[in-house]
Amino acid sequence: MSALSPEALVALCGIAGHQRQRTSHIASVLGNRLGSSALDYAVAHHLLEGAEHAARARDADRLNWFRNATVQDLTQLSAGPHIVLNPRPADLLHSEISETAYYLVGPDTAPASPETHGLVRAALASAAEHGFGTLLTQHAPVVCLLNRRRLDETLHSWALTRLPGTVFTDYTAHPEVLARDLIHEAAHNWLNDALTAHDVSLPADVTFFSPWRGTPRPIYGFLHACWAFSLTVLYARRARCGATGAVASFLDAHLRQQEGRFASVLDSLAEALSFVPTEAIRDRINRAVGGVVPPA
Repeated sequence: MSALSPEALVALCGIAGHQRQRTSHIASVLGNRLGSSALDYAVAHHLLEGAEHAARARDADRLNWFRNATVQDLTQLSAGPHIVLNPRPADLLHSEISETAYYLVGPDTAPASPETHGLVRAALASAAEHGFGTLLTQHAPVVCLLNRRRLDETLHSWALTRLPGTVFTDYTAHPEVLARDLIHEAAHNWLNDALTAHDVSLPADVTFFSPWRGTPRPIYGFLHACWAFSLTVLYARRARCGATGAVASFLDAHLRQQEGRFASVLDSLAEALSFVPTEAIRDRINRAVGGVVPPA
């Protein structure tokens, strides 16, 4: 099986149409004029959630803002086709939509600092240089930076199914590390969109051992891990060639860790993929993992 470029791996018919249809539906619910870009798709979900929060709080002014805002109202937050958020810890929300904290863009969202914008632009440039620009434009148009960390500290990142196109992540001063984590979470957003666009439903009662969690996971979680971590390895291999110093050591450690884990899932992958009826999705996950640990 020949390898696919990162751009080809994430090129899948149906996703763009799904995003446009979902955005149009949300625009109808809110009564506003959202566009059809990937950024509109991500922002639409922020506006929908924000409108629900405002309605429950009986805050008419905020509800009006969420019902009428568009991407054009958020240009002060933008970095090209992306929006960059850097909220204070006190601004993070907790609710039934997520077990983890999250943030919604709103009328009082302050622009991120020029330094933060510069870091995100450099990370996006690194991702694009190594073939992952389309993935981040289409599936991580909203970047929410959380806690600044050192390289030797644990970095947490996540994406929410209720906020597709948004990535929440800790970050360091190094663009390559941020690019790696943006790619990982964008990969989760891509797979969620791919499964929804192709109406794929996976059984919850079939599990496979996940070396990333050290425990059996349902097919959904197992395949998400295989897909997302394989893309980070493909990126890290390319980025490592130009990295030096502490970043080079960081990427080397990531590659060693992930390659060992992937070696342990190869026997399970084919069986897990047999539950995915869409050949194009099966093929992309299989090729991505094969690019990490080629079959013997």
